[in-house]
Amino acid sequence: MSAAPASIGAWFAAAFAAALAAQTALRWWLSTRQIAAMAAGRERVPAAFARHIRIDDQRKAADYTAARARLARVAAGVDAGVKLALTFGGGLAAIDAAVARRALAEPWAGLVVICAVYLLLELVALPFAVWRTFALEARFGFNRSTPRLFVADRVRELALAALLGAPLALATLAIMRNAGALWWLEVWFLWIAVSVALTWAAPRYLAPLFNRFTPLEDPLLARRVAELLERCGFRLDGAVYVMDGSRRSAHGNAYFTGIGRHKRIVLFDTLVARLSPAEIEAVLAHELGHYRLHHVRRHLVLSVLATGAGLAALAWLARQPGFYAEFGLAGPSAAGALVLFALTVPTFAYLAKPLRAWWSRRHEFEADDFAAAHAPASDLATALVALYRDNATALEPDPLHSAFYDTHPPATVRIARLEARGASRAAGVASA
Repeated sequence: MSAAPASIGAWFAAAFAAALAAQTALRWWLSTRQIAAMAAGRERVPAAFARHIRIDDQRKAADYTAARARLARVAAGVDAGVKLALTFGGGLAAIDAAVARRALAEPWAGLVVICAVYLLLELVALPFAVWRTFALEARFGFNRSTPRLFVADRVRELALAALLGAPLALATLAIMRNAGALWWLEVWFLWIAVSVALTWAAPRYLAPLFNRFTPLEDPLLARRVAELLERCGFRLDGAVYVMDGSRRSAHGNAYFTGIGRHKRIVLFDTLVARLSPAEIEAVLAHELGHYRLHHVRRHLVLSVLATGAGLAALAWLARQPGFYAEFGLAGPSAAGALVLFALTVPTFAYLAKPLRAWWSRRHEFEADDFAAAHAPASDLATALVALYRDNATALEPDPLHSAFYDTHPPATVRIARLEARGASRAAGVASA
């Protein structure tokens, strides 16, 4: 007598198990390759950086990168273990059953399930955050946070999750319960609206809960920024702000944020302290390039489309025989479906990481070209070298690890490209 064909739910469960095994093995293998690459290059500064990077800086970058890779190997195992415990191990089913015994009405029962899983995942992640901040980052001189500030950040994050995430989860559960087979369309539109609203509100109302933002006061730098904005044809309704990033970390950065009237250019105070006005101008030109070339919009559109596709797939899977039973759930559960969505989608999406990283690196090159057209390429190159040195960035990462994870091009490739661009521009000026 032939066996009954496997259900769609069984096929999905098998695919998830295979994807999780592949993800965990790849994360471990790639981290091991990165550690080996750091050991191999620890005592050698690449020729392109010999004038700017000391051997002690190279050793620090190699040791820091290797330490982060070792932590990533541990995190890969823990992440896989937690996902297995919640899915095939019956963890989610146990939480769902415990909440069901309380006889709460929907969608409140579903919200309790989601909150319980969220808090469990936060609890698992907490030791990694503590170790990363007070052991790893402190060991290499980057941590500026205190235990009090660390706890305050976690409390604020939980409060925001409760104030913003809980109502969104309730609305999502209500739609799933009442909107019929096309519930995923309504949920998708809701999530898009909330995402846009948060992007609009974050610079003015959310980010200041964690950091202090003050208008740029340096008159020379402010004038250079204003002239740069004019050259780039960019109108900024708000001011250029300096963020007190040094409260938590010695790392430096700059970014562009917000939409509409809440657009802001933000400079870390650590970056302002380390770079010259010309170098800061070049870094800002790069960030403006991302905006002018619509990179942020493209990434947002891709994220929106991927989320819609994922929700449509979830809506279809949730109707298939055996979907819930494969993960131990007694029956259909909107909260269970959402939690399974959150647990499984990143695992499948991991295999697309190289493509997303390649796309991001391509955008970085385009932003570099934009910056070089509006500010000297040499200034951007020297600024990047300073940031590589001060942030202990690996100058020659393992190629495969870089292909999977690095959203920015390798340092040697990027600097060589900028130097060639600067030399070409200088030759063009000389010939003119």
